[in-house]
Amino acid sequence: MIFSVVLLVLIGAAALWLVLEPLRRAAPTDPDAPERARLLAERDQLYSELNAVEDEARRPDLERRAALTLRALDALPPAPRIGPGRSRTLALGAVGAVTLLTVAGALTFIPRWQLASLDAGEAGKVQAVLKLPGLKERAQRSQKNADYLAWGRAAFDSANYDQAVSAYGNALKTDPRQPEALRRLGILLLTRGDQGGAALPAEDATRAALLIRTAAQLAPDEAESQLLLGFALSRFGQDQEALAALERYRTLDPAGRDADDAITALRARLNQGDPALKLYAASCASCHGAAGAGGIGPSLRASTLSRAALRSVTVNGKGAMPAYPTLTDAELTLLLDLMEQWQKEG
Repeated sequence: MIFSVVLLVLIGAAALWLVLEPLRRAAPTDPDAPERARLLAERDQLYSELNAVEDEARRPDLERRAALTLRALDALPPAPRIGPGRSRTLALGAVGAVTLLTVAGALTFIPRWQLASLDAGEAGKVQAVLKLPGLKERAQRSQKNADYLAWGRAAFDSANYDQAVSAYGNALKTDPRQPEALRRLGILLLTRGDQGGAALPAEDATRAALLIRTAAQLAPDEAESQLLLGFALSRFGQDQEALAALERYRTLDPAGRDADDAITALRARLNQGDPALKLYAASCASCHGAAGAGGIGPSLRASTLSRAALRSVTVNGKGAMPAYPTLTDAELTLLLDLMEQWQKEG
């Protein structure tokens, strides 16, 4: 913050010196004055639009046009120094312009410099907080579904969960089949007890689970649907189904790391209580996924092989699949029973 203030003072001082310097000397008229005046007016207009822009989708185009205008100004020959007769009025006007631009810079460019020092997650949260009042006002004024969703997204991303509930609730009133609103309302309802320190009533927990399941059915290929479904299932003790959903999340979003801790905990719980899963985790999970949903190797849940074919591939190997001829009959039976169970579950 101190660095930003010092930098603004230096910019203001340098600009002030450059503006007042023409008072000291006289020079011939500027042959490029009309074009320079046009570009300066265009630049000021673009700066004004940038400072007041509400639709962030317009900002890149405005910034591009401003950059082109500044480039055109730079391409003009330097303006001759103007004599003291006219320069006093021009200088005083320019002082006001410099002050205005300095304030505008403090409100626009400086926050961007400060955001550059944050990581991506922190910067996104700060930007969401800054946008929240405007998005809320727009949604309440227009009562349009898209505006409610934009408000809800910004509120959820900035951890303003009360506003997120209000925004997504209003969005569902306009269209009850919106996966994002359904799953996020569901997870907020499900974790409300965690935030307040009180136990969640069973009825609310059931309602929350239904919202999240519905969202996953409507949008099964959206990573967040599977992520929140996995978290919800794990809270109800459905560890196997939760692990399958979280594995699916990682397949849909390979860079996502939000489920790593939950997957590790679920694997540990499952492997302790199920000898088949323990054996599978030791020999097969690294390629076929912890819940058989696939990874480097194909999905065992989507497999249509018969029990005999599964036995042959497991014992003898096939293609990139290594052979496991040392498995005992009991171990092989455990694995085959598990794979057939997954085939039925899908």
